[in-house]
Amino acid sequence: MKAIVRETYGPPEELQWGTADEPVIGDDDVLVQVVAAGVDQGVWHLVTGLPRAIRLAGFGVRKPKNAVPGMDVAGVVTAVGAHVTRFRAGDEVFGIGSSSYAEYAAVPAKNLVAKPANVPFTDAAAVPNSALAALQGLRKGDVQAGQRVLVIGAGGGVGSYAVQLAVAAGADVTGICSTAKTDFVRSLGADDVLDYTREQIIDGGRRYDLILDTGGNRKLRELRRALTSAGTLVIVGAEVGGWRQGIERQLVAMLLNPFIRQNLRSYVSGPNPADLQALADHLAAGTLRAPVDRTFPLAEAGAAIQYMRDGKAKGKVVLTV
Repeated sequence: MKAIVRETYGPPEELQWGTADEPVIGDDDVLVQVVAAGVDQGVWHLVTGLPRAIRLAGFGVRKPKNAVPGMDVAGVVTAVGAHVTRFRAGDEVFGIGSSSYAEYAAVPAKNLVAKPANVPFTDAAAVPNSALAALQGLRKGDVQAGQRVLVIGAGGGVGSYAVQLAVAAGADVTGICSTAKTDFVRSLGADDVLDYTREQIIDGGRRYDLILDTGGNRKLRELRRALTSAGTLVIVGAEVGGWRQGIERQLVAMLLNPFIRQNLRSYVSGPNPADLQALADHLAAGTLRAPVDRTFPLAEAGAAIQYMRDGKAKGKVVLTV
C-alpha cells in the first residue's frame, strides 16, 4: 500500500512518500481503509522524537518503532478481528490508532466510533486527539456553567475545541490567540477574545475560575495571577524549545499544588469509547464543529505537519487519501 514512511526521527520534511506492507489485524482490531487522517502536535512529537522523554514511552528509543506515522483516522471498515462485534465491513468510522498516514490502518476497535452520517470524513478525522484533549482537560478542571474560563491557544487544534465545549457547558469563555485568529475564535462562540500580541491575560484586572493552557509558554506565576483565589489551572501541554519542551511547568505545578489554595493540574489525554461517542454525539447534533483550516494530500504530510507546527492553521489540518 502507499504510505508515508520514515526510518529515523527527524524534521517533517524528511518524511517520504513510499510503500509499506498492508497491516495485519489482531482479534480485537479493525482494518480501516483510510479516507482522511488528522494532523496535530502529537504527530510532530512522534515524527521528531521530541521531547526525548517520549521515546521512553514505547515509541522507540533510537528510532521509531512504527515506520508509518499518524494517529487520527477516519475511513471505512474493510475487515474486523474475530472478537469484534461492534463493527462490520462497510461501516464508516473515526478514532485513534497508529500508522494512519497510509491507505489502510489497523485500529483497536475500542478506539473507534461510528462516524455520524452528516459529518464529512475530513471533519471526522480532525476530531479525535485534539477534541479528546479539550474534553478531558475541561473535565480535569471541573468546568461549570457560569464560570469564567480562559482558553490559551484558542485558535489552535485543542483550543478551538475547548472554546466550543466550554461554551456548550455554559461557561463565560475568553479565548487568547494571535491577531490573525481573533475573528475565527469569535466564530467558535467565545464571549471575549484577547490578542496576545496586544493584551496580557490579566489586563483590566481579569481573573478566571478556570484556565486551560493548550500549549503556551507562560510562567506559572503569571498564570496563577490570572486565577481567582481558588481557581484551577489545567496545563494541557507546552510547545517551547529545548529538550524538555516545557514539561518542567507540569513538574513544578505538581510539587506546588499541595501547598496552595489554587488547583494546578496536568494530565495525559487518551481515547476511550465513552468520550469518543460523546464527541460523535456533539458532532451529529451540531453542538461541535470540526474547524478544518486546510487539507493536504497524503503525499504532502511533511508540509502539512510543518504548516500546523508553524502556527498558521486556524483550527485543524487534515490529510486526504
